[in-house]
Amino acid sequence: MIESPEIAVVVPVHNEAPNIQPLIAEIRAALATTPHEIVYVDDGSTDETPAILAGLVRRANDLHTIHHAQGCGQSAALVTGIRAATARIIATLDGDGQNDPADIPAMLATLRREDNPGSPLLVAGHRKRRQDNAMKRIGSRIANRVRSFLLGDATPDTGCGLKLFRRDAFLELPHFDHMHRFLPALFLRGGGRVVSMPVHHRPRAAGHSHYGTLDRLAVGIVDLAGVWWLKHRCNRPEIVPARPIPAE
Repeated sequence: MIESPEIAVVVPVHNEAPNIQPLIAEIRAALATTPHEIVYVDDGSTDETPAILAGLVRRANDLHTIHHAQGCGQSAALVTGIRAATARIIATLDGDGQNDPADIPAMLATLRREDNPGSPLLVAGHRKRRQDNAMKRIGSRIANRVRSFLLGDATPDTGCGLKLFRRDAFLELPHFDHMHRFLPALFLRGGGRVVSMPVHHRPRAAGHSHYGTLDRLAVGIVDLAGVWWLKHRCNRPEIVPARPIPAE
């Protein structure tokens, strides 16, 4: 791992063997002039993913890999990777190659310019031209509208895996299964801000999706109710200067 990286790219993967090397090459190209580290979290893969990562990490000083003994889900993998990262800024990418690492530098520039400790910023990708099948696009459009109505997160595409934020701000959030789908609402709940930026989206080049429309809908309803409850149970105190002691 390189010394003092500015940004860590955290990539959770499960059975994504064919996509690993091409995506790592793209990440390195996108951040060629930025000190960075790449953190891959293998979430209990049963294909060649562990072997490929082991071979790559032996030949690179910017790549760090962590392996879950069994699949714990994307959110758990993200938490593992972000905790292991050393950089102050985190970028997250889906491991299927549909997110384009070339979008990271512009998002990083926005984070550098607009973030501040008192109101941490989440820069979220917005896939305006999604390269998914019609069923998935329609399902996501409905889910985004329902979620936005109930949570008021003002984010058009919370399902995009490409996001940037400060590591310390993320570690202060409540962590639970599927939390990655609700990061905008969680940042706003904690007094932060969200900026959405248009990003590229590409067809999956290899492998297959690990999510189906019906199973995502089932867990999404439960998760949405839980995040709605979290939002309405949050009391964020306003800090004011101490009152001066009256002179005697």
